[in-house]
Amino acid sequence: MSNSEILKLYGEKCNQLLNESEIRFAGIVDVDGKLIAGGFKEGLVPYENDETRLQSFLEFVSKASIRKEFDESLGPINYLAARRDKAVLVSFPFPVTKILLLISAEPTVNIENLANKVVEIFTDVK
Repeated sequence: MSNSEILKLYGEKCNQLLNESEIRFAGIVDVDGKLIAGGFKEGLVPYENDETRLQSFLEFVSKASIRKEFDESLGPINYLAARRDKAVLVSFPFPVTKILLLISAEPTVNIENLANKVVEIFTDVK
């Protein structure tokens, strides 16, 4: 599968996640913190400065998610979650490709159910 086909597939998977009522943003981020697929839910009004803050967060999360110092003793990171007053941010690293899925959801989202949905949607991505 070519790189452009893979990015298209990731975009489609992100769109599947955006169909979930509580998800505001679903995007694939590269090792440099750049958004390469996905984005905000269509018609959503982002919180003030969401995109600027999100870019800073993308850079931070991409660095944190690919760290490996505890992998041997604790196992690899499955996901990182941050619950805020206005949103829940969850990142899912794809260690082999050194990219990650970042999701922003409503504060009412059940993080474990969300993680299960992500696994279900992304399991068949090669």
